[in-house]
Amino acid sequence: MDETTWERLIEAGWRLGQRLLYDSVPRLRGDDVAELQVRLAQFGFNPGRIDGIFGPLTEEALRDFQRNCALDPSGTLTRSTLTELERMGSTRGDRSLVTDARDLAGFHEPPSGPLVIAGQGSLVALLAAACEKDFKVEVLHDESPDVVAAYANDHGAAFVLSVQTLKHVDGIHLHYWASYRSHSRRGEQLASLVASACTRSAQLPRVDVTGMALPILRETKMITLHIEHGEDSEATLQELARVIGAVMSDVIHR
Repeated sequence: MDETTWERLIEAGWRLGQRLLYDSVPRLRGDDVAELQVRLAQFGFNPGRIDGIFGPLTEEALRDFQRNCALDPSGTLTRSTLTELERMGSTRGDRSLVTDARDLAGFHEPPSGPLVIAGQGSLVALLAAACEKDFKVEVLHDESPDVVAAYANDHGAAFVLSVQTLKHVDGIHLHYWASYRSHSRRGEQLASLVASACTRSAQLPRVDVTGMALPILRETKMITLHIEHGEDSEATLQELARVIGAVMSDVIHR
């Protein structure tokens, strides 16, 4: 039972309407925030990624909803706002999310910042060398997910590659953001491109692609790929870095 697990258990205990929700420091987090984001997105108000974190985009979407309902646009989930959400929700049916529609249509800023590579082991340096011809690369060694995410968000990173070496891992595991009612389509596409390229290399072991809500994936606002690998040989890691570098080059030029 580490700190992250305990925090997630606390977050899962919140239900929409049990507390006021508003933009604060530190940010309010929980399943109630995620439910609010889902409902706003179903009504066409864009709260950003459905991540259960009440930030500026969620506040602005809530203000827009309140304006459309002739309520005080305070950006705070009050009792009167919740009543209106529930009233409209009773007739909404199974609506899709505007966040998914925007992501699918490509309504997002083109990557312009640095490529942040974070983690441990020799793969970090190998990835940096493989990507430096196409990106301005920033390397963060052995920093916590919160520190990496804060750096990437503050510097408008184009992508984040997070690396973790795990003794028990068999093969290569690629993770993109997925949680609640939504997931990163572009993150899934990048992970799938890397996995497909890896399968074409005879030097690389089996590759798995999974959507997860790891802290580094949740906290970063851009496309983030978390790479887990075992204690592989240097030759294997060099080939993995080459393959990922080639995919990243293709993606950024495309």
